[in-house]
Amino acid sequence: MKQSHYNKKLRHFAKKLRNDSTDGEIILWKKVLRARQMYGYQFNRQFPVENYIVDFICRKLRIVIEVDGYSHQFKIEEDKERDKRLLEIGYQTIRIQEYDIKTDLKNVIIAIESLVLDQEKDLGFKQ
Repeated sequence: MKQSHYNKKLRHFAKKLRNDSTDGEIILWKKVLRARQMYGYQFNRQFPVENYIVDFICRKLRIVIEVDGYSHQFKIEEDKERDKRLLEIGYQTIRIQEYDIKTDLKNVIIAIESLVLDQEKDLGFKQ
């Protein structure tokens, strides 16, 4: 990631968010993304990018994973702007409903794997 996209001014807030993770974020982190479980790629959680703190990021593959809970029903336009900006700086965003993580983790994993493999192919990486 280009250093200019990392916003160290938000580091303290990101740490607070890591400590206050939602149930869906915890499940996704522990069962899918932590410790290079996803095809060996490193994911970080609650990571500051520009003026945003993204839920999960794989900087090598330029992927952002956002877990959307109830509150996101009221932030649709804000989320669209955020995704647009992240795409402008080179990040593909996938939005996953917290409910789906809790009730259908298998298909959530399939969706993330698909994006990882697509990005891997598009960026010319081979595992």
